[in-house]
Amino acid sequence: MLNKVILMGRLCADPDFRQTQNGTSVCRIRVAVDRRFTNRQTGEREADFISVSCWRQLAEFVNRYFRKGSMVIVEGSLRNNDYTDQNGVKHYGMEVAADNVSFGETKRASQESGYQGAYQQPSYNQSAPAPSQPAPSPAPVPAQNSTPGSLQLGDLGDFEEILSDGEVPF
Repeated sequence: MLNKVILMGRLCADPDFRQTQNGTSVCRIRVAVDRRFTNRQTGEREADFISVSCWRQLAEFVNRYFRKGSMVIVEGSLRNNDYTDQNGVKHYGMEVAADNVSFGETKRASQESGYQGAYQQPSYNQSAPAPSQPAPSPAPVPAQNSTPGSLQLGDLGDFEEILSDGEVPF
């Protein structure tokens, strides 16, 4: 069964960047993803809040280029995050282990919507080397030697929602 997910939403807070005791970088983000439908009583669109973990160079990339309110696209795997606390109570949770993170809007769209800190940058793939410099222009960066399964996106200004195939692993 596949557990790959792609989600698009806005960061709820600045990335939480840390390093493990052996020096491995880890960054946790929380992404607000709008639901496809509106609440019948209020007429407003509700959101789900998805926890995402990024490791190594991907963690450094996310910490460097993303801030609260940034529109983000995350590709990754759904992971079980269950644990038992010190009182013996079982807690259940899910999170996305990110394989790839990219910007969901251009720098101009980010500034027009009032969110600061996003800068147009090609997506960062966990298997690719870390980026050294930001892209000089807001135009999409074409893939030179793209790896199979990598996500190549252009302007997403007109994009409204992500549709799933209906398979939910839980």
